[in-house]
Amino acid sequence: MTTSPSVNQSFNVPSANVPAASVPAANSSRSGATAVPAARAYEIDVSHSSATFKVRHMMVANVRGELGHITGQVVIDEGEPGRSSVEARIEVATINTRDPKRDEHLRSGDFLDIANFPQIAFKSKRVTAGKGDNLFVVGDLTVRGVTREVTLDVESISPEVNDPWGNVRRGVAARARINRKDFNIVWNAALDGGGVVVGDEIAIDLELELTRKP
Repeated sequence: MTTSPSVNQSFNVPSANVPAASVPAANSSRSGATAVPAARAYEIDVSHSSATFKVRHMMVANVRGELGHITGQVVIDEGEPGRSSVEARIEVATINTRDPKRDEHLRSGDFLDIANFPQIAFKSKRVTAGKGDNLFVVGDLTVRGVTREVTLDVESISPEVNDPWGNVRRGVAARARINRKDFNIVWNAALDGGGVVVGDEIAIDLELELTRKP
């Protein structure tokens, strides 16, 4: 799968990141200036997060599905966004396109080969500012044992809220586009009238709910 400047690859917290409690609040002073929250580490809530995709089928319509359960960690530094990071893993055995035969084919060696590569992984390398409040997260995406640099276009990060169970939550949405051939996923079949069964470009949407202890 080839990458585009809009969205690409997975999530891990680099060693440079430190727990939130040990990172001083940025831009604070004794003169009374408003303090910016310190870097905070969150877990991805697998029950309320998703990694979905769409791909062109037979050149006429998009097939959509969920890649699988997503877990990992996200560090958000609102004072210095460049210190933020993400690391994520997707269990592709749970891929779901609402068609058992198609899902079985996607798990096979023709596509994701889950017997040998049960996870898709993403680990960020740098975070830069985008338009408005958007961020670009550049990192390494590993699919079928092949690693390529991709860019996640992070569209929104919600404010924190307190849940009834003593946790703090916030949401993050991001998008990416990759080319499956970049990851050695090359299976296809020609159509009699021209074209192929499966498109090369994959659009990925991430909806993550993040939690931390206050």
